Amino acid sequence: MKSTKIMGALALVSLLGAAFSAQAYDGDWKRGRVYYRSVCTACHTAGKTPGAINPSSKTKAEWNAYLSADKHAKGKDSVKQWAGQAYRNSIKATNKAAEKFATVPDAELMEDVKVFLMKGAKDGDAPASCS
Repeated sequence: MKSTKIMGALALVSLLGAAFSAQAYDGDWKRGRVYYRSVCTACHTAGKTPGAINPSSKTKAEWNAYLSADKHAKGKDSVKQWAGQAYRNSIKATNKAAEKFATVPDAELMEDVKVFLMKGAKDGDAPASCS
């Protein structure tokens, strides 16, 4: 009888542990804002691409579609590569945000940027410009 209760308790603890470890990462919009403004906006305003792309220039649905399609520069490259560790390492000597977030997992940083874009979108909670 005791062993049945112990086994049941262990199974319950295992299930609870699995549930907590399976929770999705909740993006940090503040970290996303720092990265977007320091890296994305810096590049877009440096003349390499046509002008700054403010979060409020698109709706949440438009940003979601853009990020889901993962096509940057009219499909020439991936959006994710610009938040990837390889890219961050390549610019960290000249970009403080890239240096600060150099070890952040790619998926987490992309989620941070996404949360910032959703918050700052035209129809978001706090439409944002990058000035």
